[in-house]
Amino acid sequence: MKHTGWRKPTPGLGVAEQLAQAGERVAVPKTRAFVALKRVGAHIGLKAGDMMLLDTLGAFTQAQDWEEGQRPIVWASNAYLMERTGFSLSALKRHARRLAEIGVISFQDSPNGKRWGRRDADGRIVEAYGFDLSPLSARVEEFEELHAELQAERELCQRLKRQITVARRMIRARIEAAISSALRGPWSQFTGLFEELLDRLPRRHEASEQLERLLLWFKELQERVEAAYLKATGATKPVENIGNKDTQITKKTQEMDPREVISEPHILITNQLNPVTSNSSKKEEAAGVVPNAPPEEWVDRELEDWVAEVRKKRTALDLPTIMQACPEFASWARNMGGFLKDWGDLHRVAGQLRPMIGISEHAWNVAQDRMGTQVATAAFALVFEKHSVGEVASPGGYLRGMVEKAGAGELHLERSFYGRLSGLARKKWRAPTEEPGGVLWETETGRRRSFGGKRLGLH
Repeated sequence: MKHTGWRKPTPGLGVAEQLAQAGERVAVPKTRAFVALKRVGAHIGLKAGDMMLLDTLGAFTQAQDWEEGQRPIVWASNAYLMERTGFSLSALKRHARRLAEIGVISFQDSPNGKRWGRRDADGRIVEAYGFDLSPLSARVEEFEELHAELQAERELCQRLKRQITVARRMIRARIEAAISSALRGPWSQFTGLFEELLDRLPRRHEASEQLERLLLWFKELQERVEAAYLKATGATKPVENIGNKDTQITKKTQEMDPREVISEPHILITNQLNPVTSNSSKKEEAAGVVPNAPPEEWVDRELEDWVAEVRKKRTALDLPTIMQACPEFASWARNMGGFLKDWGDLHRVAGQLRPMIGISEHAWNVAQDRMGTQVATAAFALVFEKHSVGEVASPGGYLRGMVEKAGAGELHLERSFYGRLSGLARKKWRAPTEEPGGVLWETETGRRRSFGGKRLGLH
């Protein structure tokens, strides 16, 4: 079979060849190798078409090809692979290239550019050139460990989401009860912050770190709402019965003889001033409304400071947010770097993708020096995404503008990323249907009911 053309070497192809050499030194059953890969395939960036091609290649291998000292090499022709998969030639090349760049297969090219092979009488491959599946053998343990980590992460995320749901329902119940009872309190501020937190709920692929932060914010808000609710309900009770209580306390004080044995229970009321000892009408009025409570203005300022602090905490970006908000960048990043574990991996991939969109090395170094490595990496991801979808024509100029804004303290990357997340979520929503009590929106992740234009969360 004729070679498909000169293949430009890349770091990914070099790594794939090293993995193939390592895979030749181990014996791994084909079933184990494919099961391990399929469990984590989507996570490391493989698409459905990639898996279809890999399954087709795997069908050509035999059990003895996966023994130690052997390489499972497939030399099927392009025409046959196109017939079995339904791919065009360009699609076949694209999927094969992605498999190699991610480190799942390697290309074993012959000197004359042809794909061929032969077996001996025992069915063992003597010589072959084509698609080498040996990297799978080398990465079986890696994939199995990754699957265990993903399982643990998934269980943790489910537990965190359940806790968030409990806190969310308690907050909504308290706010609605307070508003319906016309209780005094900063309920509008609580409602605004609550809706902001609801907008931060991940739509699909969430990370436990993100959910842990959300749970912390929801619990903090729940504590604030509970405290305000108890204060509001507690403040209404003394107003109705304060006169009778004061009379009873005065009467008991006057009738009490210190020389007698006290058989009455102690009066444990410490939040009211005794009318006998206090002659100030101002103090009595203050005690009658909200005993020993700070002024309402001070409470509002404290709440505003806390809200500002929470909003400031939310500005910290994480990898899952960046990858979800920038799907084009995420796809390229995974193809170049495979599984990205931390900011270091993302920074490395950003440096590799930089020349693709025409950002000079000087501009990239300036961005890192002035913005810091992490912020510069996030900014690059945003520039790459906007350029990929046609929103930015000059990536280098756009990045320089972001650097200038950062120097002036006017760069708010978190707004851009969360804005793109909201836009992606809206695109996935189906048409709304009118129902009694509001509009019901069907989404990929559940239902949202809208009352008066405000979303109240997942139901």
